[in-house]
Amino acid sequence: MFIDLNVPIPPLSKQQLSQALSSKKGKNKLEQDAPPLAFTPAQVVTIESRIDLLVHLGYTVLAFNQTLERKIDPKTFVNTLDPLLAQLRKKPNIVYLKRLTIVLDEESEKGFGLTNGHAALVAPYDLLALAPTTAASFSLACLTHTQPSPLTTHIIALPLTLPRLPFNLRHTLVRTALANGAVFEINYAGALGADGESAGGGESNAGAKRNWWAAAREVARVTKGKGVLVSGGVSSEADLRAPRDVATCAVSMLGVAQDVAHAASTKVPQSLILRAQTRKTYRAVFSEPKVVIPQAANPPAVEGADVEMEIGAPILEAEPSAPKASSPPGENANGKKRALIQSEQKVSAATTAATQIAEGGARKKKRKNKLSSELS
Repeated sequence: MFIDLNVPIPPLSKQQLSQALSSKKGKNKLEQDAPPLAFTPAQVVTIESRIDLLVHLGYTVLAFNQTLERKIDPKTFVNTLDPLLAQLRKKPNIVYLKRLTIVLDEESEKGFGLTNGHAALVAPYDLLALAPTTAASFSLACLTHTQPSPLTTHIIALPLTLPRLPFNLRHTLVRTALANGAVFEINYAGALGADGESAGGGESNAGAKRNWWAAAREVARVTKGKGVLVSGGVSSEADLRAPRDVATCAVSMLGVAQDVAHAASTKVPQSLILRAQTRKTYRAVFSEPKVVIPQAANPPAVEGADVEMEIGAPILEAEPSAPKASSPPGENANGKKRALIQSEQKVSAATTAATQIAEGGARKKKRKNKLSSELS
């Protein structure tokens, strides 16, 4: 099962956003979560053709990515994935997921909306991702926002196409993020010179490829291949690649093992999806606990009386019967044999002790005679 957790959706026009915001203002608080806008038929056709190609390449789980350049603001935030999934045709054995990626820049690093008051806005999304662009935002993403909570972010997308990473990949931060269950995402769109990488910007074509290879090798070196997620992040059908081609490219260019490259698009995203479901539970438990009361065992039936038991009622134990008096040894047939065997064992032990004492005395006499002969 191959998984692509970064399928970008086409950007919405200003007219669509303005219509969505105007309709959102006119609704009450109970109806704000309803799909406020609809994609155009041309956009839906483009997305469905891309889905068909991804399915043909072998992907079975797809995550549609909505990128947010600024902090989460309830007044301007619009969920564009719910109406999109309502318009797409359902395919058998294909799973659609919703992902929200927040780009952290200098303006939004102090408060980018991931607070308990905005938990209801991000609750419909299956995955949350952060794309840090500064050292402070990278530290917050690794240490704070990977802790178990309703706003846990399990994906850290790095800007690999920039001329240079804006922060150092410190081992302490990387180990802490991996221990908390987060993964570091590598989009192969940058390796092809595409401009659809969600972590933002950078150069184009040859410069972007060179920067991507250098930064991706650094990520593979620091993480030692653990917790690395390989996604697409491409917006053009010509840049889509099969998962085995991506794994082969990672083995040859990034220097990781073959099993690690294969797990980057299979086991790692699969376990990530399971961990992401814990955002909706208390302290990241996998399911809501249920109290199961076992049924009490029925007591033995009493002759001539009907006994009824209620669930949870204490069970009355029968009084223990008096132990039978054990017959003293020697009264039965086996007792006589047991007594004879014990007496024979005592006699044999006494004889062995006597022989040992006699042998010891004989040895002492021999030593004395030897010493006396030597002195004389």
